[in-house]
Amino acid sequence: MKAKLERLGLRALLAGSIVMFASTVQAADITVMSDVPLQPALTKVVERYRQQTHNQVSMVFDPSPAVKKRIEAGEAADVVIVQPDFAEDLTKSGKAIPGDRAIFAHVGVGLGNREDSPAHDISTVEKLRNTLLGADLVAFNNVKSGQAFASALDRMGIADALKPRIVRTSPTGIFEPVLKGKGNDFVAGTIPLIATTRGIKLLGPLPGDLQSTLSYTAVLMAQTRERDAAEGFIEFLSSPEAQKTFAANGAK
Repeated sequence: MKAKLERLGLRALLAGSIVMFASTVQAADITVMSDVPLQPALTKVVERYRQQTHNQVSMVFDPSPAVKKRIEAGEAADVVIVQPDFAEDLTKSGKAIPGDRAIFAHVGVGLGNREDSPAHDISTVEKLRNTLLGADLVAFNNVKSGQAFASALDRMGIADALKPRIVRTSPTGIFEPVLKGKGNDFVAGTIPLIATTRGIKLLGPLPGDLQSTLSYTAVLMAQTRERDAAEGFIEFLSSPEAQKTFAANGAK
């Protein structure tokens, strides 16, 4: 009887070891490099992916132009999430694997100011125009979302009037001039970043046809060593659960 129990115990130990080994083999560790405006939403999507797959995801955030440069300079990633034109450039250079790519998220452009500043109604083009004409400073970036806002100023006919009060910055530098300011200062940029930056409140999206959205797609990198996990992650981004999480965090 004792020998039988010992054999059963040994079998159970071996079975447990096999399960632990299989779990270790199945788990993967991938690196995802993404454009900054998706950070608030993507961080939560990745957490859901980790819970479901037990795979680990290392995330790196930088503006799309910087992501492209880092990859072209030789930095390694398994998946890159950028705007479609940057994805196409990475494919042409041989850094990304060609193929059909879904657009899984869109991010809009909005306006914000300091939390201690007065609230402003920008729900119509005329209200936005009047709000901006009363600004002491308007900060926005020098890449795509900033270009969209500059176009909106042109369309409202106030670009020249605001020119002395405009501060153009790097994509990650738009909040500092407003946070350090003392006057009636505004920041224009992607809605998720405005909504989640400490000290800044979101006044709302650009109204009507002044609105412009940034689209995002994911590319599989040619040098990935975790192709199955990377492909699975890209598929997860378009899943109903991920889409619900994106939408709840400003990236519909």
